[in-house]
Amino acid sequence: MATRSFSSKVITFNSILHSLLSAKSHHPKLLCSYTLQNSQPQLLDLVNDLSRVLSDHRNPKDELEVSLNTFSTQISTNLVEQVLKRCKNLGFSAHRFFLWAKTIPGFEHSVESYSILVDILGSSNQFAIMWDLLIDMRDSQCCEISQEIFWIIFRSYSKANLPRDAIRAFGRMVEFQIKPGAHDLDQLLYSLCKRKHVKHAHEFFHKVKSGFDPHAKTYSILIRGWGDIGDADEARNLFDEMLERGCQVDVLAYNSYLEALCKGGNADEAYKIFRGMKKKGIDPDACTYAIFIRAYCEANDVHSVFRVLDRMRRYDLSLNVFTYNCIIKMLCKNEKDEEAYQLLDEMVERGASPDVWSYNAIMAFHCEHSEVNRALKLLSRMEKENCMPDRHTYNMVLKLLVRVGRFDRMAEVWESMRDRGFHPSVTTFSVMIHGLCKKKGKLEDASKYFEMMIDEGIPPYSSTVQMLRNKLLGLGLLDQIEIIAGKMERSSSCSIQEFAKVMRGDKPFKASRREESDFESD
Repeated sequence: MATRSFSSKVITFNSILHSLLSAKSHHPKLLCSYTLQNSQPQLLDLVNDLSRVLSDHRNPKDELEVSLNTFSTQISTNLVEQVLKRCKNLGFSAHRFFLWAKTIPGFEHSVESYSILVDILGSSNQFAIMWDLLIDMRDSQCCEISQEIFWIIFRSYSKANLPRDAIRAFGRMVEFQIKPGAHDLDQLLYSLCKRKHVKHAHEFFHKVKSGFDPHAKTYSILIRGWGDIGDADEARNLFDEMLERGCQVDVLAYNSYLEALCKGGNADEAYKIFRGMKKKGIDPDACTYAIFIRAYCEANDVHSVFRVLDRMRRYDLSLNVFTYNCIIKMLCKNEKDEEAYQLLDEMVERGASPDVWSYNAIMAFHCEHSEVNRALKLLSRMEKENCMPDRHTYNMVLKLLVRVGRFDRMAEVWESMRDRGFHPSVTTFSVMIHGLCKKKGKLEDASKYFEMMIDEGIPPYSSTVQMLRNKLLGLGLLDQIEIIAGKMERSSSCSIQEFAKVMRGDKPFKASRREESDFESD
């Protein structure tokens, strides 16, 4: 099925490779060493330039290889790896780049590059090409195919909601001289359960368990999987089976079981089992207590959260950052921002460094309540404590400043953001443009940010193009529309060139689901 659907859309691995090999003579002569002698900043510039080329040539009909040939004398294994990592969302272009580099005389890809490409192809659902690549690796013996590569494949199929294909990939490991072991089975089951394919994982486990001698970790993966989908009964059955088989049950297995019970709405039963752990020789750890804290956070039970937290403090047990963040989010939800700050200070004192999610939970509270000064003070604290704000942080703050009309502080945050090396994405530009378009007398600024985005080669959302066009059209600024559309046509990005038609009104506007979800998340 995957092969048939794929072949109708893209060029096959072998045909691309053949066309590239036939053009091999066009590459200029290279130095025998491919190790870059350039400094790190120059390497970063090359990564940026090559990534831009790949982004601008996403269409299979684009002459990507012609544009890449100017970089052929500067290619190194490290450079290829960095470009592939940067362009993980550009499946077809990244694959063509990989094949192009392979044709350069004297150059050989690293094992890491092959691994990254397998991940890219799997993530973009180009499974037919992915298997062609693996077969080529096996037949040419260019590098060893490791178990870890198959773990990537398990994850890719599971993410694509193709659990049966993930299971078939497990069976194909022997074709590549890899005998699957218990650890490989764990990786498969974990990948399936993480994507809620628990039933498929459970059925396959029962089919093969006699040949793998499963241990407590294997059972724990499945128990946690059933817990994640709220089926405490299946989790209970597996836990009982684990005990019957005589598996050595440790605190991790108990934690998986307790979490499954809590997620299945059986917190009282979980608490009874928790109280009996010591009698069975199992000492609860910080993760055990954290399970109950997260369950109480989910139930918005502030009193119970702090009751468990106080008990942990008595035993000198520390929470991880994720659980602290759950409590901070719950406190902000209940208008208890001062307590959230106290918890933030406690994290620092206990060595659990707050991450960007810790700060963003409180930042969201300040932005929702239009507390400009407190939001900016928190942003400053993040920078002082070396916690780099992410796009959600900046988007929240910028949206707040535009909404309340603090355009002076908006400009300051924008400049400081860029000074700190944060490169705004399409969502950040859209926050600025949409916000400014809604403000009286700020259409010129909205146009400025739009043109800045075009100059940086970032394709806009179609809804952003349409909004700006409508505002300009409403004021009769037809010349400005033409100026912007002309700039878009001259862009090296094919996507931006296409949006020039939307700006002129020659192409109907249609917002994608991705645009809607991006705006909702920010």
